[in-house]
Amino acid sequence: MLLEGIFPAITTPFYPDGTLYLRKLEHNVARYSRTQLAGMVVLGSTGEAVMLSQEEQREVLGIAIAAAAPDKVMLAGIGQESVRQTVAMAESAAALRYDAVLVRTPHFYRNQLHRADGPQMEMLTYFRTVADHSPLPVVLYSVPPFTLYDLPVEVIAELAQHPNILGIKDSSGKPERIAAIVKATAFYKRTVTVTTTFGAVTARMAQMQPQNTTQTFVTAEALGQGHAALAVAPPPAALKTRQKDVGFAVLTGGGGTLHAALDAGASGAVLAFASCAPQCCYEVWTAWKEGDAGLAEEKQQRIRGASTRVGAQMGIPGLKFACDLNGYYGGRPRLPLLPLTADQQQEVTRLMADIRY
Repeated sequence: MLLEGIFPAITTPFYPDGTLYLRKLEHNVARYSRTQLAGMVVLGSTGEAVMLSQEEQREVLGIAIAAAAPDKVMLAGIGQESVRQTVAMAESAAALRYDAVLVRTPHFYRNQLHRADGPQMEMLTYFRTVADHSPLPVVLYSVPPFTLYDLPVEVIAELAQHPNILGIKDSSGKPERIAAIVKATAFYKRTVTVTTTFGAVTARMAQMQPQNTTQTFVTAEALGQGHAALAVAPPPAALKTRQKDVGFAVLTGGGGTLHAALDAGASGAVLAFASCAPQCCYEVWTAWKEGDAGLAEEKQQRIRGASTRVGAQMGIPGLKFACDLNGYYGGRPRLPLLPLTADQQQEVTRLMADIRY
């Protein structure tokens, strides 16, 4: 499966009392689906997954995939602290027909799991076992701002050899680390199916193609041969595909360093800031993809300050308020996270004044 382009890490809407606001989730996903984004990540860190019960997580995953356009690559954040719970969530995501799962590093027992040196057997065992049993492809998720742990590059290189591990989202925000991961995993190549314009084709997308195109549609040429004219749509064209050789996918999680990460070899990004400014993030990607470094840097400068302050520093409350400004429902975070103060809201409004889509 091809993993490239911009993926927003979408938020999870709540009513003021903290219950899930699923109608607003449908609204947000449907609107993201009308953008040029490659897909979406549901229940990543920005989705407040750790604040939800597993029953609520399954409910959110089900609503989001049902509202998404069929051509968007859908990743489910399923990471739990134990292998058993993570695999159970992977099975739920597969039943809902997600395309891949995003699995963060477990961190509660960090003194035992996150060793400063040595063979890192706990992390290797965790991800290999999850990948062995997951019915969906696995994307590693190294998120040091939350777990206080960078998955070591040498461990990533070992895990890249697993046939069910497609890539990694690295949220260190360090382009030099992205370059190191790309170099360490350059040995691994796979062939994936893509569209004729090199868009992603997942197993779900292939299954959704019509199996029988012999319908009652009557062509103009046949009207004079005794057929009745029916007001029906023509049968959908079959999906045309080709093959593409790709490497281990390295996705950056740093919106403020997106352009530099792409230059360092990242194939795309999973961005919290794209939840409130998807088009602006996409413009950095497309300018870079077209080889216009000057325009890509100009677009990067446009979002750098807001991405750093609103996304990285204010976190989920800041992102949700910015979503409200730009037509996506943000609302309040779930307690104990608190909404922004009036002064903080004014600051975000000022930062987002030129970032209105």
